Amino acid sequence: MVSNISSALNAYQAALSRIGAQTPVKESTPVQVTGSGSTFSEMVKSSIEEAQDLGKKSEQTTLAAIQGRASAQDVVLAVSNAELALDTVVAFRDTAIKAYQSIFNMQI
Repeated sequence: MVSNISSALNAYQAALSRIGAQTPVKESTPVQVTGSGSTFSEMVKSSIEEAQDLGKKSEQTTLAAIQGRASAQDVVLAVSNAELALDTVVAFRDTAIKAYQSIFNMQI
């Protein structure tokens, strides 16, 4: 049981470090991500692609576990990573929709 909790904590810390590595966009440059030169749409596209890749990896790990080539710990870690990426994309989508609705409902 302790190894499952520690692996979950390790996965959580790895996800936090990945999220922390993505620096927020400064207010003075809303279109450009500081330092990388990529546009906002490229950042969104890469985040969605990463979520898709993690989903595919979790499916592959699950199939490998069924075939006896991967442990349950590997499956839990892969699925947790995919779930975290999907939650991030969904949270971004929800925030973008709220911003759009807020702008749409502004009085002119």
